[in-house]
Amino acid sequence: MLILSAEYLPNIEYVARLITAGDNYIIDCGEHYIKRSARNRAKIMTANGTLDLTVPVVNANRPRTPMHTVRIDYSKQWQHQHWVAIISAYRSSPYFDELAEQLEPFYTAHHDNLVQFNLALLRVLLDFMGYTAPLKTTTEYIQATADDTDLRPKHRTTTFTTPNYFQLFSDRIPFAENLSILDLLMSEGPYAVDLLRL
Repeated sequence: MLILSAEYLPNIEYVARLITAGDNYIIDCGEHYIKRSARNRAKIMTANGTLDLTVPVVNANRPRTPMHTVRIDYSKQWQHQHWVAIISAYRSSPYFDELAEQLEPFYTAHHDNLVQFNLALLRVLLDFMGYTAPLKTTTEYIQATADDTDLRPKHRTTTFTTPNYFQLFSDRIPFAENLSILDLLMSEGPYAVDLLRL
């Protein structure tokens, strides 16, 4: 079984493994929140290189906090910063106009819970690719076995190779592996799903 965490604008490997897992996966919303991880961070490509986008959370230092209870911190202007960064990075990409219309509400409205925010955003990105299967989640922690593929650890080795696609700014910046799925969708749109199934 494939075990995933609820991640913010997850990377390409996450989505590729999710859509090829069929029904044999679970998104673990009962795991403990891990600071400085993909649960609230994403990496996009900009004209100046890669940029980390971080969703601030309340009580991030509290140990052993279940992911499904983590709340987003709106005392900082992160929504505006993320949306400006996304516009600046991708406004000249082929699918920006189509995708921006669906993404903008996530950067104007408040979503109290990080998991709900991440899953709703993931649903929009998957729908855009034409992948409409329901997301399988649990609030009970999943103990991985030797037969499972566990993508939850913050530091892990991977053999995943990012599919070849046109990356913005490739005329002056080397290709960056495994960015947020947003990067691939902005360039390939709904056809991204075909690249991820290879």
